[in-house]
Amino acid sequence: MAAIYLIRHGQASFGSADYDQLSKKGEQQAQLLGEYWRARAQPSKFYCGDLLRHGQTLSGFNKGYQTSTVPMIIHSGFNEFDHVDILKKHQPQWQNFPKMSEDINKLQHPNKTFQKEFALALERWMFSDKHDEYKESWPQFKLRCIRALQNIIDQELATKRQLSANDDNAKKSKDILVFTSGGTISVIIQHILKLTNKELLMINQQVRNTSVTKLLFSEQMLSIDYLNNYSHLEQAGEDWVTFR
Repeated sequence: MAAIYLIRHGQASFGSADYDQLSKKGEQQAQLLGEYWRARAQPSKFYCGDLLRHGQTLSGFNKGYQTSTVPMIIHSGFNEFDHVDILKKHQPQWQNFPKMSEDINKLQHPNKTFQKEFALALERWMFSDKHDEYKESWPQFKLRCIRALQNIIDQELATKRQLSANDDNAKKSKDILVFTSGGTISVIIQHILKLTNKELLMINQQVRNTSVTKLLFSEQMLSIDYLNNYSHLEQAGEDWVTFR
């Protein structure tokens, strides 16, 4: 049985004009995860979404893990949804997103205000029947994430079948790490556990930066071994645990 580890990116610049950039804390979170992974067997492969924060998280992980020998594949199927487009559709006056961020940051409680508006924008995107308003609709996003996961599984199983039955290396489990985002991870969890959209939203709100969700798969099954594990951050101290 093989394992896929879904890793959420480190802390980014949530609420700023350019979210797709790790903060200093986000870079260090990724490095902490890499250091934590040294006690494990070396992964056979890395997959990485093509957003900047995904690549930066992988780079930080490698810095902590101290390896450069694991092959890496860019897979845009693991990209996050377009939160800027979703927010603009929620509030049409926010067409100038940098100006929106600037205005919100002037408020007394900018983070709470942004979180509230973001939650409302997500609900509109997920539960509205006006799918054609968005660059990528909610059903399209879900299908993309599930296809990306199935693509990895199909490739790995096909490769294993091609190898000789007498090849002991082919029989060993191969760990695969996927550097992605919270929305993508939540959709995959929903798919496996057959959750409702409201239950998915609850999970999405709890997925920590650089948390790890472990999937197990074989020819006959796909299951979740554990989800949202961030013990590497807890070991470093409570201040390292972040949501956005």
